Amino acid sequence: MMLAGRLIILAGFWLVVAPSVEATVAEDAYLAGYATAALKHDLKLTVPALAVKDGVVTLPVAEMSNAERAAATRVLSAIPGVSAVKVSETAQQQVMDYSSSSSSSEQPRIAADNLVLPTGLLPNGHLFKALLADPRWAHFSAAYRNYQSDNFDGRDIASVSFGETIPFYRANFGHTTAQWEAGIQAGVFSDFNLGASSADLVNTDFIASVYSSMRAGQFSAFGRIYHQSSHLGDEFLLRKVDTKFERVNLSYEGVDFKLSYELPYGLRVYGGGGGLFHREPSELKRWSAQYGVEFRSPWRIEFAAMRPIIAADIKNYEENDWSTDISARAGVEFDNSKVLGRKLQIMVEYFNGYTPSGQFYKDKVEYVGLGAHYLF
Repeated sequence: MMLAGRLIILAGFWLVVAPSVEATVAEDAYLAGYATAALKHDLKLTVPALAVKDGVVTLPVAEMSNAERAAATRVLSAIPGVSAVKVSETAQQQVMDYSSSSSSSEQPRIAADNLVLPTGLLPNGHLFKALLADPRWAHFSAAYRNYQSDNFDGRDIASVSFGETIPFYRANFGHTTAQWEAGIQAGVFSDFNLGASSADLVNTDFIASVYSSMRAGQFSAFGRIYHQSSHLGDEFLLRKVDTKFERVNLSYEGVDFKLSYELPYGLRVYGGGGGLFHREPSELKRWSAQYGVEFRSPWRIEFAAMRPIIAADIKNYEENDWSTDISARAGVEFDNSKVLGRKLQIMVEYFNGYTPSGQFYKDKVEYVGLGAHYLF
C-alpha cells in the first residue's frame, strides 16, 4: 500500500508538472516569434531569431546603437508574458547556439546578467535582488534554529517571517536601459520557543517601509524609509512574571541605503549604511553599516531546476560599539518559476552576534539552523 501510494503521488505530480513544462516551451516559442515580429514592425529592426527561456528574452545588441538598444528593450519588455529582457553583447548566432545546446543554462550566465524588466504599474520582478543572508529581509520563510546558549529563552527556536517587496511603479531613465522603481516593503518576523509547553511566542518584529531602487547594468541601489517595532508574546511574559526580565518599548524610524554590483560567475557584492531619526528608547545610538557577498551558481542542475547558493551578510551597529554580527547561509535554489510560481530556497544557516530579534537586542547569541525561503 505504501508503494502504491507513493506511485500515485509521483504520477499526480507528473500530471501537474509535465503539462506545465510543455506549456512553458510552447509559450517561449510563441514569445520568440512575437518578439521578433514586434521589433520588425515597431522599430524596423531585423533580428533573424530571438532566444527565449522561461519568459526571458535574450536580445543580442552587438550591432545596435545605444538608441536602438533602449528602444528594443522597451518594446520587448512591454510584451505580455515577457518576464525580463537580457541584454547580451554576444553575437546573434552565438546566442542561438547557446539556446539550442544542452549547456544553454550555463554559458550565458557566466557573465553577469544585464536585465531590463517590464515597466508601468505593479510590474513583475525587482531591480534590487533580495539579500540572501540578511535576517531581516522581508520575505516568506520558516526555519528551525538551535541556539548554542540559553540566553535567548531556550535552545530550540522556530523562526518564521511573512512579507514581501512590492514595486508599485517602474520606468526607464529617459531613452536608456537604466531603470528605477518605487514601492513598499513590509515584513513580520516571529520567534517561538519549541522547548516551552505550548511553543510560546517569544518575540515579534514588525517592519514597514517605502522604498525606491534603481538598476543600470550590473549596478543596483536600494534606499528606504522604514519603521520597526518589537513586541513580546503573552505566554513568554506570563512565564517571566516572577523574574526580573525587563520589557523594552522598542520602536524606531530610520533610513538606509545599499549599493550592489554583480560580478561574473554569479558573484555579487553589496554594502551600505543607515541611521535612525526617531528612537524609543531615546538612548539608542543612531548609526549602522551593512555589507556582504553572495554566490548564485551560474550552472543549474537541470533535472531539478535548482542551483547552489551561498551568502554572508555582516552588520555593525554603533549601539553595540561596532561589533560584527555575521549571518551566513548556504543551500540550493529551485528557480523554475513557471512550475512553482516562485523561487524556493532550502538553506542551512549560521549566526553569531547581537540578535536581530528586537526585544533582545542587547543579547549576543550564536545559532545554527535549517530554513525554507520563498521569494516571489
